[in-house]
Amino acid sequence: MLSTLSRKMLMCLTGLFLGFFLLIHFLGNLQLFLPREQAHLQFNAYSHFLSGNIIIKIVSYILYASIILHAVDGLVITLKNKKSGGVYQNDKRGRASQWASRNMGILGTLILIFLVIHFQNFWYIYKFGNPPLDENGNKDLYILVVTVFKEWWYVIIYVISMVALCYHLIHGIHSAVRTLGLYHPKFVKWFKTVGIAYSIIISLGFALMPVYVFFTYQ
Repeated sequence: MLSTLSRKMLMCLTGLFLGFFLLIHFLGNLQLFLPREQAHLQFNAYSHFLSGNIIIKIVSYILYASIILHAVDGLVITLKNKKSGGVYQNDKRGRASQWASRNMGILGTLILIFLVIHFQNFWYIYKFGNPPLDENGNKDLYILVVTVFKEWWYVIIYVISMVALCYHLIHGIHSAVRTLGLYHPKFVKWFKTVGIAYSIIISLGFALMPVYVFFTYQ
């Protein structure tokens, strides 16, 4: 059995890895905002490079393991906090992080449901389904993404999930900094500002992608 400190450290390390992956994923998906033909070519070239790179495949297995460990660990910590009644009550963190800490169970559940839908619509179909093919007979992830993003219900789910992700990141960055012992009074405001800015930029950027495709590709 892992101790509470060990669980928090595991949560911290998996969370930091997932946060870093979000940044890389975000930068790659920014190609969707390029002019249509250029976006089509570059996004597919990007996806083919990722799918055929052995290092990326190894990282992907670490990603899957991190998602599972983070979700399970989060569930255990949430249940223990509810049982003990602990919700960071005497905490000097920002309001957003306090609200997120009280509702991490709901936020985590929303994000997990989104991940299941997201993996099913993209990863599963691209790997094991029948994705559209380009003129050379290669899998066309760009067309798959555009097709899914044209569905209004998916856009709504995506945007709501990104709001949940934003709060989750704000709380997660605060918690990670504290767990690693970096929450020094001299740097509190700096960490808070950077954490909130990162959370908003990443979440808003992701949310704008399906909205942009939905309104410009009709």
